[in-house]
Amino acid sequence: MRGIALAMLLGAVALPARAGLFDDDVARKQIESVRIDHENRLGTLEASARGQIELANQIEALKQELAKLRGQMEVLTNDLDQAQKRQRDFYVDLDTRLRKFETAAVAPDASQSAPATPAADPANETRDYEAALNLVKAGKNKDAAAAFIAFTKAYPKSSFLPSANFWAASALYQQREVAEAARYYGKTAESWPDDARAPDALLGLSNCQTELGDKKGARASLEKIVSKYPSSPAAQTAKQRLGKK
Repeated sequence: MRGIALAMLLGAVALPARAGLFDDDVARKQIESVRIDHENRLGTLEASARGQIELANQIEALKQELAKLRGQMEVLTNDLDQAQKRQRDFYVDLDTRLRKFETAAVAPDASQSAPATPAADPANETRDYEAALNLVKAGKNKDAAAAFIAFTKAYPKSSFLPSANFWAASALYQQREVAEAARYYGKTAESWPDDARAPDALLGLSNCQTELGDKKGARASLEKIVSKYPSSPAAQTAKQRLGKK
């Protein structure tokens, strides 16, 4: 009996100790599980943060590249504007010089009898022409086109008609009225083939034909410049374009 009692006493003492050890193992496992879960979440957050930083860096790089491209576009646009202005100034200067010769060539001879029908007032004619030309100088292409077209109707016998038709075509082209521009360029080259503007008119016509999808006609216009006006600056441009086609 004493032995049984002693065994029961020892068992009673051992049970709380085993229970305490069991509780500690469970707690340690739970703590380890929480720690692992925490580390996993932390790793995920760090990966996400790195991804966001990389994305932010890529966005910043794209912004810098876009700013660079915008700067280059502004430079190219300015260069194009300057080139068009130089070309316009060149033609205006050429027009002024040619008008001096044209005016001298058509000056009335006092020994000749007066014409049967009264001629247009030269002062008004010159005034209207120069007013239209000033619109070209100012870059007011829409108004310039209307002014030159009105001039051709008001002064059908004017010595300025080749210039007026050419400038009307140029202003129309700048307004992107390509079909109408082609008509006036074609009229200039066909009606006044010996005029100094004829080669440039054919070059303008070729540009219009290209934009209108008439590649065959555009090439024919370039070939006509080379064959008929081989010494003109327009012929050099035409040769270069023909070499590319």
